Order: sequence, then C-alpha cells, then structure tokens
Amino acid sequence: MDEPEPLSLEVVRSRIDEIDAALLALIDERADLARTVVAAKRAAGEGHAFALRPAREAQILRRLLSLRTAASPQLLVCLWRQIMAENLSRQGPYHLSVWGGRENPRLTELTRLRFGGAPSLKLAADPAEALAAAKTPGGVGVLALTPGAAWWGRLLAEPDLKVFAALPDLLRQGPRTALAVAAVEVEPSGGDETYWVTDCALPAAKIVETLGRDGLAAELMTHGSGLKLFSLAGFVQDQDARLARAPGDLKGVIGAATTPFDV
Repeated sequence: MDEPEPLSLEVVRSRIDEIDAALLALIDERADLARTVVAAKRAAGEGHAFALRPAREAQILRRLLSLRTAASPQLLVCLWRQIMAENLSRQGPYHLSVWGGRENPRLTELTRLRFGGAPSLKLAADPAEALAAAKTPGGVGVLALTPGAAWWGRLLAEPDLKVFAALPDLLRQGPRTALAVAAVEVEPSGGDETYWVTDCALPAAKIVETLGRDGLAAELMTHGSGLKLFSLAGFVQDQDARLARAPGDLKGVIGAATTPFDV
C-alpha cells in the first residue's frame, strides 16, 4: 500500500497559522472569563479576597500533563503558569517581593518561571521586607532558604501568612531553594508536602526517626536561630495528634505546597 505524500511546507505553515489564530481566540476567551469571575465575586461580596489558589493551579497542571501527547511537559507548565498569572492579575492586586540572600538573580528567574510575568516584582532588602509585602493585598513573598536566616520561624507568630509554594517549581531545575508566602488559604492538591518548625535541640536525624515512628516521613530543609525546618510528606494539618506528640516546645505547621512537577 502506497504511503500518502507528505504535506508541503506551505500547507504545514498555513495550518500552523490557523492553529495560532485558534489559540489566540481561546486565550482571549479565557481572559474574558477572568473578568466574569471578578464580577461574580464582587456580586457575592468577595471582591477583595486574594484569588490565588495554588492547589487548584496544581490540579489543572497535573490534568493537562496527563492529557498531553506531543508538547513537552516543560512547555506546558511554563505556558499555563503565564496564562494563569495573567488571569489572576486581572482579578485584583498581584505583586511579588523577592529576597534571595546571595542568590537574587537565580531566585528572580525561578520566581518568574513559577509566577509568570504578569505580577510586578520587587527585590526586598531583607526577609522582614518580603514578609511585610506578603501581608498587603495581592502580595506574595518569595524568600530563600539561606543557612542561618531563619525567617520561616517568624511564621509561627504570623497565623495569617502561610507557605504555599516551593521553588524551583520543576524537579529538573534542582533542589528546593526558596519558599513562597502569602495571606492565602492552603488546601491539599493531592500531591503535597507540609512545612513544620520545631525548636527541639535533638539532632535532626533523631527528630526524623521520632516522627517516623509516628508515621510521618520527614526531611530537614534548613536550620537557624535554634529552630529547625522540616518538610513532611503529604498534607498534614497543625492539629494532627502526631504533631502534638512531636518533639519540641515551640513548634508548628507554617504551610504546605505541591511537590515539584517531575517533568
């Protein structure tokens, strides 16, 4: 049986132009729907709430990744992060404050990859400035996990601020080097890790062993100022009885985030 002749370059380019036009129409429609969401929230008296829903975004991305066939997963994640950021910015204030210690250029790049180009971005002089910006309407603080800078311990006294994302967003971009904080509700996405702080003076390995005996898989992320920051596998709530039994006097959950996408 004869194979069909390959399409000419002119035909392929014409089809690409048609697809580009169709994509643009769908992106425009999605942007219009964002304005509809704003109107609906205002009518319901929710117009001033920060619309950031990190768990929902992760669920959308996982579903799209499961459906893709030819597009690279990196392209898909990057493209949809940009689209979601643009639509989110249409729903109210949205701005980023980044403190990266000595790694500002790299962290700024990772922040843009995670949050897109729509929100404004400002470099913070210190962690306190980034955390203060996160308390303002539409504010997100992105702070480096720098040895000795235990800014994350302050969140124990800031119940309205929660860690909701870890950077890098993609596993292939390397280990986690920063956390994102905002005044948002943190919800389970189906593939999460929880961030827990303790002042326990025991070695980290001993704390991990103790948590493990109670069914909690833990990993030390960083430490400083007499505190240790651990990641716990899964979505663990602060009132979990296992954490009440965990070692330490000053301790608590400071947020949770979806695990990096393995693409």
